[in-house]
Amino acid sequence: MSKTFPYNQDLASLLSLSFSAMNQELHNRLKEAGFGDVRPAHSFLFQGLMPDGATAKTLVAHLGISKQAVSQMLDYLEECGYVARKPHPSDGRGKMVVLTDRGWSLVRTKENIYKEIEQRWARMIGSDHMKALQQDLKHIIENVNEEDLQHPLRPVW
Repeated sequence: MSKTFPYNQDLASLLSLSFSAMNQELHNRLKEAGFGDVRPAHSFLFQGLMPDGATAKTLVAHLGISKQAVSQMLDYLEECGYVARKPHPSDGRGKMVVLTDRGWSLVRTKENIYKEIEQRWARMIGSDHMKALQQDLKHIIENVNEEDLQHPLRPVW
């Protein structure tokens, strides 16, 4: 069934709308899989924890938000069982934040959902078009001048 497309068709709008569609499906399916307490805002934090964990200070720099906001996010995710604070291996006063088994299960579930969405989209537009789209977007991202950006480029999920 064809849908009427009432939105602007400029590239920014199309990228934004396709990202929103993918992200909405991801979080709906995460909820169905038992991860309904995770919010899109947590995605950058999870990226900063992979693969070996991070300090809160590192997460503040990675996320570009206040120490208090990171602390609140970590408290919530720890309460939900996704992260744990462990003693820092080389700093007796510091803590490392690491993903728990539940956190890694969420990451694996997210990766599987994204793979399924991408496969479905490839069936819609053709696998050659999907590969070309991915290569073209990767090329653009690799050639963006990060000095012109406020925050480093990082994926979201």
